[in-house]
Amino acid sequence: MRRLYLQIYVAFLGIVLLLGVLVTLSWWLAPAPWHDRRMFEGLAALVAESLPGPGQPTALLLERVEELARRFNADLAVRGPDGALLAAAGRPLPAQPPELNASGWFRSRGRSIAALKLPDGRWVLAHGQNPRPAAGLLITLAAAAAVVALGAYPLARRITGRLERLQTRVEALGAGVLTTRVEVEGADEVASLARSFNHAADRIQALVAAQKTLLASVSHELRTPLTRIRMAVELLPADTRPELRARMARDVAELDGLIGELLLASRLDTVEPLAQPEDVDLLALLAEEAAENGAEVAGEPTLIQGDPRLLRRLIRNLLVNANRHAEGAPVEASLGPLAGGGARLSVADRGPGVPEAERERIFEPFYRPPGPRSSGEGVGLGLALVRQIARRHGGEARCMPREGGGTCFVVDLRGVHPPASPPAP
Repeated sequence: MRRLYLQIYVAFLGIVLLLGVLVTLSWWLAPAPWHDRRMFEGLAALVAESLPGPGQPTALLLERVEELARRFNADLAVRGPDGALLAAAGRPLPAQPPELNASGWFRSRGRSIAALKLPDGRWVLAHGQNPRPAAGLLITLAAAAAVVALGAYPLARRITGRLERLQTRVEALGAGVLTTRVEVEGADEVASLARSFNHAADRIQALVAAQKTLLASVSHELRTPLTRIRMAVELLPADTRPELRARMARDVAELDGLIGELLLASRLDTVEPLAQPEDVDLLALLAEEAAENGAEVAGEPTLIQGDPRLLRRLIRNLLVNANRHAEGAPVEASLGPLAGGGARLSVADRGPGVPEAERERIFEPFYRPPGPRSSGEGVGLGLALVRQIARRHGGEARCMPREGGGTCFVVDLRGVHPPASPPAP
């Protein structure tokens, strides 16, 4: 099995070996400077034999220096033991530094200059005019960098490309598209991760399907005895403990509503995006529900794409919740457009309010805060459904304090669009 770390190691090893070959070729082909002291002394002796002695005419020295400069294609200068310039050819060269007491190299203004101390005490300074060795080294280094870049890019892109595709599928699965799978490419760790993802997605899809089947079966089994109980209550004589009949009827209705809300919450958690969203007039829905719940409505007509039944349930749950805690004060509902598209729905009451620490927790299923707001009817699913429906419509639900006392629930709805085809594995 091809392991990912082996692929990376072999590729890196190949790049290093290639770089070593290039550096070796560069070192082999490019002339290297002489650093051996005996070599310098030998060169100094040969140059001394080629030059006229100290007592010879200056013109003869200059002629010989120019000839050597032409042969070696270099800048040359001959200086006396005291540093005085005796003859030169080519570009001017600086005097050797005082601390240089033997043949060797020194640098001046970015140039490497060879200094040969002749047996008679004179100095010969030389600098090659041909820049090809340095240029060749730079070209070799640039070629080596290009080889490293070209060798590393395909491997890195292959690995990161597969990881990016895997990330896209993970995000799709997290968004609720349970049919998402990843194509298994290769036989390394990334491929193993893709197989693990597909296995986990299969398990999640099977578990969700089993949960939906279980909830549907349980709801059917529970509603059957509830129907019998409701019929039995209705068949009781009207004069038989009317308060008991009313309490039993309320309990049956509450259980029936709980089953419906459980099924809706499960569906919102597991189903894929809406297949065919419709244009929904939120102000019309708000006015209808407000008329049934005795709330005041303000705003302007606003259309969004969505599911009218879910949006009606969202509005109804907000109004019912506000009426439950309004303590007799009127509930105020308003609707307005959002910048960039969508609508903002606000439902406010003058109840006791929600402590800041509880404003997020009240959206959790079955959570009922302590204090006055926990009294009354309800099982703690209404606001959880509000947030789920809002998120299914590209928005969010928030609980905020109301100026002057009370609570204001603000729901932003951006709308939904028909889903695109599921990403291909």
